[in-house]
Amino acid sequence: MDEQGTAVTTASDEDGALTPLHPNHIKALRVTTTIAALPVVIAALIVEAADVLPPAVVVGPVALVALLAILRLPLRRHLARGYAMSIDRLRVVRGIWFRSDTIVPFGRVQHIDVNQGPIERFFGIATLTLHTAGTHNASVNLPGLGHELAMEMREEIRSHIKRETL
Repeated sequence: MDEQGTAVTTASDEDGALTPLHPNHIKALRVTTTIAALPVVIAALIVEAADVLPPAVVVGPVALVALLAILRLPLRRHLARGYAMSIDRLRVVRGIWFRSDTIVPFGRVQHIDVNQGPIERFFGIATLTLHTAGTHNASVNLPGLGHELAMEMREEIRSHIKRETL
């Protein structure tokens, strides 16, 4: 790790340890999962109120699945993500069922964004987006970084790009 807490790896270290995302990422994922589950739970409550089926036939399973999704899925998604930043590239790993391991050489980066939605802003996290010239995976997102770390990573990548063009 360097002085900013960013994991620095070498090219031969690509299969090594990944830096985990900010712990508040789990909280933000739980909030977004809750927001996504609310319409389904409300629909189940409406069906339940219509007395079409016996009590708890619809709401019980829907509430159980929603509760499991809210408590377990965000943690699994968080643990399935990570990154490693080296001198000349950023490696982003994600996915629970379908794993994706993307390496972005800094020489291919055209511009870099740091984004925050209202939920991310509330939890002090941000998404770092690297845009490249390619068509496949032309934009690589790294959500769940601490906002300050995302800004530092953006500046570090930007300074590397400036050095490379000189």
